[in-house]
Amino acid sequence: MNTPVQWTLTTPSILFDSDASTRVKDEAVMPGFFSDLNLDQVVDAMTAGREDYDLKPFFYARLNSVASVQYRQAVFQDLKVFAVVAHLKAFAQHMLDMREQLAIRSKVYHELQKQRWFLEAVDTYCVAVRCLVRDLGLVELHSQGLLSFRAYLTDYAQSPAFTSMVDQISALKSGLTDVRYRMHIEGPRVEVSRYDSEPDYGEQVTQTFEKFRQGPDKSYVFDTRDEPQMNHVEAAVLERVAQLNPQVFDPLEKFCQEHAEYLNGVVRAFDREVQFYLAVLDLTGRLDRAGLEFCLPKVDDQTKAIDCRDIFDLSLAIKMEAEASRLVRNSVRLEGAERIVVVSGANQGGKTSFARTFGQLHYLASLGCPVPGSKAHLYLYDHLFTHFEREEDLATLRSKLEDDLVRIHEILERATPRSVLVMNESFSSATLQDALFLGKQILQRVIALDLLCVFVSFLDELSTLSEKTVSMVSTVRADDPTKRSFKIVRMPANGRAYAAAIAEKYRLSYESVKRRLAS
Repeated sequence: MNTPVQWTLTTPSILFDSDASTRVKDEAVMPGFFSDLNLDQVVDAMTAGREDYDLKPFFYARLNSVASVQYRQAVFQDLKVFAVVAHLKAFAQHMLDMREQLAIRSKVYHELQKQRWFLEAVDTYCVAVRCLVRDLGLVELHSQGLLSFRAYLTDYAQSPAFTSMVDQISALKSGLTDVRYRMHIEGPRVEVSRYDSEPDYGEQVTQTFEKFRQGPDKSYVFDTRDEPQMNHVEAAVLERVAQLNPQVFDPLEKFCQEHAEYLNGVVRAFDREVQFYLAVLDLTGRLDRAGLEFCLPKVDDQTKAIDCRDIFDLSLAIKMEAEASRLVRNSVRLEGAERIVVVSGANQGGKTSFARTFGQLHYLASLGCPVPGSKAHLYLYDHLFTHFEREEDLATLRSKLEDDLVRIHEILERATPRSVLVMNESFSSATLQDALFLGKQILQRVIALDLLCVFVSFLDELSTLSEKTVSMVSTVRADDPTKRSFKIVRMPANGRAYAAAIAEKYRLSYESVKRRLAS
């Protein structure tokens, strides 16, 4: 499935536009931030059951330009039409049948059997191509990717080489169907000879015993094709039949030799590439039916304004698929000079999930994929960095705090003004005073670089560090302040919201105590 295709700028692809630099190499490896953002779980869920297509390299390589992102988004837009998806799935099933036939061919030992299964596989391939040409001609397409491929496939299906192959298959299958022979079995001896229009003795026997019929006939027909392998007797019979019919079997052997490389490279690549779209749509479709909305984001590389509505952690949604409608959705917006979201609030209130969501949205958008949410306007970054809490690694001989500092130093050395940074509970092992000092120093560097950033922290002071920072707070339920609402809202962080809610619940607020004393 992953035989490389020699791409050129004119080679039609539904994943990559004319920018050849965006074409992914199969040796692409999982980015380091995947585990922090749980994107490894998302990709595992999307590619489950499609391992033979080796799709993960497609998910490991982001696109480099807005045009490349829009190229893929246009294909996803075409795939909103049910008929288009149905036609592509029918093609994929034909190609799967072809590979199964080739797999059987590789397992049988007799050369004549191998030739017959090869003929069947090539026939299935030709049916797949011709059906897809017909089906794509019945639907309205708008994406450059599918339009270019349809034009290429139509020309290919009408080419002399392809039509000749189809005609040869038809003639060979017709010839094999017309083969007749006679077997005479006497004890251990089996004699195979030409069929010479001998009378049908079965019909004569039926006529002779017709007068003795007392009820409907019992069928003794049985299927002998359970096992593809032949025994030695069947193999010997087949060899003798082939010797008696060289006008059929010799052309079959020649066909197998001439068409050993029958599979067109562009068609093979399309068969794999289309699974990227189907994998994404199968997962998002299930979650959409469960009540979670997805959208194709507007992607921009000029302005860093962010506007995302009803967003959610995709990895969490996958885990909660059976009850996905209960998943809390949030929104985030940055405009003007705003670049940094400082998230604070109650522990276990959804802050880390919100940070992951921010990273997931940007990464999925950079793949040209739909993102979780009803609306999304996102920035096309050059690098995505994450700085999440790590366990101490004895191999490095570094303390947890030292390791945090080394990792963030490496990130800031590599980051550019076009990068995105997600930091979660960094420097939690430091004292309050040290954590505040380090947090300010880091954010000053982030501000100077003009990075887009989400910074999850228990340090409220960081949210007012600059005009580029905004505060968002994880809230509690109004009816029960002891329970998290998992809503992250834009509001000033004062460090007392959670404590005040608890005090109000137990009638210990200033106003509550004052009223009780007055009574």
